[in-house]
Formats: sequence, structure tokens, C-alpha cells
Amino acid sequence: MEIVENAVENGRRILIFSQFTSMLLIIREQLSKTGLKYFYLDGQTAPKERVRMVDQFNQGGAELFLLSLKAGNTGLNLTGADTVILYDLWWNPAVEEQAAGRAHRMGQKNVVQVIRLITQGTIEEKIYELQQNKKELIETIIQPGDQAISSITEQEIREILNI
Repeated sequence: MEIVENAVENGRRILIFSQFTSMLLIIREQLSKTGLKYFYLDGQTAPKERVRMVDQFNQGGAELFLLSLKAGNTGLNLTGADTVILYDLWWNPAVEEQAAGRAHRMGQKNVVQVIRLITQGTIEEKIYELQQNKKELIETIIQPGDQAISSITEQEIREILNI
């Protein structure tokens, strides 16, 4: 809430993603206490309602937009946002990048800040480490613009597969 309040005070517009709708409910309850305006979208939101909320958010209808990380689809070009908060991590970094990319669409005029919340000593921290290892592995094996595997040793393959 401190991050949200500071961001809003500084005129930032925020997307908050969580993979758990139960967590989004807790966040909604906290936001309701503050009086901040927000939109909410999850996998149950009807397509027409999604489009309506996205349009209203992009036109300044609220400071915040809460979204289920798994509720992607068409029509989620949220260029009205300049801050993305990933409340909890997903094991696949591509899903998170796609979520953050909702604000990085054509028509975006602001620099977008992405904040990943990670609690030290938790599974989220381990997931983040796994993501970073996965990114490094991909960068090592696949060169930009090249699908060929670079030289990788048998020992490195064993470490990757934990054998």
C-alpha cells in the first residue's frame, strides 16, 4: 500500500497483477479503505466489459487497474499506465513480461516502471532465482537471431537437469 500511495501521490497510474484472485480481493479491500479508484479484471470478466474498463482506464477513469495475471487476452492495451506491480511471481518469466507489456503498447508516451515484489526467504525468492537462471540459460544457449545451440558441456546439461 505504501508503494501504491506514493506512486499515486506522484501522479503515477498503476497496473497491479497477481496470479491469485484471492490476493486481488485482499488488495481491493485495502484500496476501498483508501478511496482510490480502481478497475478490476479477472478471467470471469466479459469481453465487452474488459474493453470498456480498458478504455476508461486509458482515459484517466482511475489510478489503478487490478488484473489477474492469467486473465490475458485481446484488448488489454493499457497505455494509460506508467507503473506495473507484479505482486507475486509466476514461474514462467514470459507470462510476467507479457503482463508488463500491457503498458508497453503502441501509443505509450511514458517510461514504464516495473516493480516485482519479492519477500526474502520465501518461495517467491526461489521462483525469482529460477527465472533468472532460466533467462541466463536461454541467453547462453540461443544467440539473438540464432536458433542454434551454442557449445554446452555435458556437465552443464547435467546441472540444468539436476542429474
